[in-house]
Amino acid sequence: MAFPYLEAVVGFMILMYIFESYLDVRQHAAHKLPTLPKPLVGVISQEKFEKSRAYSLDKSYFHFIHEFVTILMDSSILYFRILPWFWQRSGEFLVYLGLNAENEIFHTLSFLAGVMVWSQITDLPFSLYSTFVIEARHGFNKQTVWLYFRDMIKGIALSIVIGPPIVAAIIVIVQKGGPYLAIYLWGFMLILSLVMMTIYPVLIAPLFNKFTPLPQGELRLKIENLASSLKFPLKKLFVVDGSTRSSHSNAYMYGFFKNKRIVLYDTLIQQCKNDEEIVAVIAHELGHWKLNHTMYSFIAVQILTFLQFGGYTLVRNSKDLFQSFGFDTQPVLIGLIIFQHTVIPLQHLVSFGLNLVSRAFEFQADAFAKKLGYAAPLRAGLVKLQEENLSAMNTDPWYSAYHYSHPPLVERLAAIDESDKKTE
Repeated sequence: MAFPYLEAVVGFMILMYIFESYLDVRQHAAHKLPTLPKPLVGVISQEKFEKSRAYSLDKSYFHFIHEFVTILMDSSILYFRILPWFWQRSGEFLVYLGLNAENEIFHTLSFLAGVMVWSQITDLPFSLYSTFVIEARHGFNKQTVWLYFRDMIKGIALSIVIGPPIVAAIIVIVQKGGPYLAIYLWGFMLILSLVMMTIYPVLIAPLFNKFTPLPQGELRLKIENLASSLKFPLKKLFVVDGSTRSSHSNAYMYGFFKNKRIVLYDTLIQQCKNDEEIVAVIAHELGHWKLNHTMYSFIAVQILTFLQFGGYTLVRNSKDLFQSFGFDTQPVLIGLIIFQHTVIPLQHLVSFGLNLVSRAFEFQADAFAKKLGYAAPLRAGLVKLQEENLSAMNTDPWYSAYHYSHPPLVERLAAIDESDKKTE
């Protein structure tokens, strides 16, 4: 008797939903707490705390509904074998268009087009409500309906342009890969990720946001001096118009080798009236670079990608696996989808482990900025970002341990306040 892969996958999905819902309930209870955590009393204003609490509770209620609908749809699609039905219909659609349904690349693209339409339709109500009700209610949404749909259309257009060549390449590699398939797939994805990391900030990101050089002045000079002191090869310093869509704030850096760029959200500049706070945030980001966190993360992702493809090559010809999910044939894309579902337990463990590492990296980057003499402005900057973004002030320890890639503010401030010898 064949192993019931489908039932096992759906069963685990539901178990994980129950477990994560339990964590969500714990976090919801933390959001309801009427007082600030003791370390934040006198640091965060009561007004900001009340706004943060209301925002967190709104998002939490919405999250419960969204997750329930998602697990209901995802488990139903698998259990009632809608995937194979959809695969068959996509082939019939090709025949209707007069195309060859036996061509796996055409068939896969037809299937993906249908999936894209379905996901857009089902996700749209939630996305609209989140953006134009919750985010707007709490003063974050700045975009118009026209801008929202224009971004969505641009995203779909990019998928149509970029997606087919990538899908076709993956199918050909799997069909021709032979015993070294995992290596070929990993190599292709490595090259693809490097290409996308190169072209995204130059060609894709400007389609959605306007990037302008940071004007000459004290802030620019301070950032350039900091980068120079650390031998950071800063080539360009941009401000991005994040305020056209949201009043949330951030800063990031990107680029290879000697061609690094730093991007500041205009909202960050508006919210941090003190230049030193912004420079401290940049010092934290430069800490990630100096301590090779980005490189370590990239290498970890490559190792995990290779292991995933290695696992896929072991099961891609498993007739029992495909039949359990209702497929008589073994299409490449379907094999990848099924494999992703079968390794969900491992993915959850890996995600938990990566979050642990990420939180450790954040503490190290904070400590790096502190060693540079930015302890006070970094502390003030973190508080300002927490306040302005209305981030949750009270967090459940179980929830944050499982979900958070960044430590809660209370923990970060405590680490910054520790003696120098403890932050080394």
